[in-house]
Amino acid sequence: MCLAVPGKVLSLQERDGTLMSVVDFGGVHKDVCLQYIPDAAIGDYVVVHVGFAIQRLDEESALRTLAEFEHLGVLKEEFADGFALAAKQAGLTDPTAAGAEQTQPQQDNEVAP
Repeated sequence: MCLAVPGKVLSLQERDGTLMSVVDFGGVHKDVCLQYIPDAAIGDYVVVHVGFAIQRLDEESALRTLAEFEHLGVLKEEFADGFALAAKQAGLTDPTAAGAEQTQPQQDNEVAP
């Protein structure tokens, strides 16, 4: 799943001619491109989709949305390790975990008529 998630702008930098920011998503900090909102300021809340800030959001709405996402477990899913999540969904051990032993997914033993 890929959501648009609200977050708070913590810093502003220009990297290779691109306006970037570190954004706080309820305790998870990620790099975000601000090219679509070049006048964003530290402390602003922005909605971020696939690494790009796409609109501003008022603080009350942002905090309410983050609380609801946290309640539903969406933030953990959205910001989880992709390898671990894929392994879990396939019924396998996380291949990136230290000392992980690979297991095979369970097969359905049904026979087609």
